[in-house]
Amino acid sequence: MPVCAHCSKPLVVEVEADSSDEETNDNSTTQQPTTTVPDDVRLSCDDHFHWECLLSAYEIQRCPACSHDITSSPAGPSAETNTRILVDLTNEGGFQEQIDIFPLLQEESYLRAYPEERKCRAFLEFCREGDYRAIIDLLKSCSENDDEIGADDTMDVDDDDEDEDEENSKSAQEIIRYQDPLHNSQSGLHAAVANGHREVVWLLLLLASDLPELEFPALVYQEAASLGVMREPNFEDADREKFPDIRSLRDGLGRTAEDIAREMMERAEASIIGAGEGLIWNGWIGKGRLAMPASD
Repeated sequence: MPVCAHCSKPLVVEVEADSSDEETNDNSTTQQPTTTVPDDVRLSCDDHFHWECLLSAYEIQRCPACSHDITSSPAGPSAETNTRILVDLTNEGGFQEQIDIFPLLQEESYLRAYPEERKCRAFLEFCREGDYRAIIDLLKSCSENDDEIGADDTMDVDDDDEDEDEENSKSAQEIIRYQDPLHNSQSGLHAAVANGHREVVWLLLLLASDLPELEFPALVYQEAASLGVMREPNFEDADREKFPDIRSLRDGLGRTAEDIAREMMERAEASIIGAGEGLIWNGWIGKGRLAMPASD
């Protein structure tokens, strides 16, 4: 039976046994029963690792044990951006063959190097998923005195965070304008537009743009008020250099969020993607909502 190439231990991990009877036991000193489940990541070079061992020893393109190149890429000019690491994965959920774990390894490796950006990464994921309530909770948790987001600090900061991470953590205004170094400098506004989430777009415009108040539907203000969110005051010029209008942000290809919406519209009209996915931005192009208005 193969063992982990990093720690030489069996390819299993201990987890707490699922026991509903534990709730009826009032003895708090009773140790929770544990069981073992498979934890096996088999690389293309045939070396096996525990998932955590692979994360701790990961070397981007090569097996940590034998230094064999474990990446694969489709042929073509976009190969570099489509790097894959295909593995056979066996865990509590069963066996999965030829799973691409490169995005997960890339993300985890980045967070281990820059733990202070964990909330930034979570923010972008919420923007992609369209979870505007989670975005608000995350921003509220950043700082008790972040007056730009609102005074209703009902969300507790995670007690498990390391002190050093807290000292280096980003402010709410920095998180809103964070751009993803792993995905072409995509901002939260780019991510929300690309995934068709208008509720998130309105929220980001409310909190991080100078879009005139009359441009917002009344429902946006009503929902924001119900969630304890208020619009930030206009920044002084010096602050605007540090915290630019979110509509001015461009991704790694020089595109504004409006450029993304325009591309989606064009593909939808050409029937390359579903009409609902692209045409959701019908009426938004050229209105100054997704890009800074042109100067006269």
